[in-house]
Amino acid sequence: MQYLSSIEDLEALYGEPGAPSLRKVARQMTPLYRKWIMASKLCMLASVGPEGTDDSPRGDDGPVVQELDPGTLALPDWRGNNRLDSLRNIVRDGRVSLMFLVPGSNNVVRVNGTARLTADPGLRARFEKKGKLPATVIVVSIGEIYSQCARAMLRAGTWSGADESAGLPTLGDILAEQTAGEEGGAGYDQSWNARAAETMW
Repeated sequence: MQYLSSIEDLEALYGEPGAPSLRKVARQMTPLYRKWIMASKLCMLASVGPEGTDDSPRGDDGPVVQELDPGTLALPDWRGNNRLDSLRNIVRDGRVSLMFLVPGSNNVVRVNGTARLTADPGLRARFEKKGKLPATVIVVSIGEIYSQCARAMLRAGTWSGADESAGLPTLGDILAEQTAGEEGGAGYDQSWNARAAETMW
């Protein structure tokens, strides 16, 4: 098998990008990109660090980010499993990408930029939910914003409403597989909802 090893070879296969795909790029929030991003309760946060890359879903019950100014977004880091993969990356290499999704829309809005991490009490307080605060806030300086074409979402039938989860392994199954049965299993799955409810925010 031969692999592509140069930009020239790559561009020879694909040709030039369409003009709209370049002209839709903004360098900060605009009225329409703002409306789209503020409708998103779910985004994927991609980061890079010395050990490699990480991609982490981030969700909330309202807008997943807040706009601090037209060039800056704030993303709360609610407590999870404490692996801190994304946060470790951001502390060492600020490059990040955010991919915003809205149920029912086959379009995706992407933000590329740089991020810093803060535990500033005032900023954390802006995200207060049910008496709880995020542990930290990721502050993203926008480098570019642009919409992604709908083809991938259409191919996958993402919002078709079909439940395709039947037969998938549970997290308890996966944990049991990785620990030779020492952890995980049905008990882990049965207690998950109660554990999540206690630490959701």
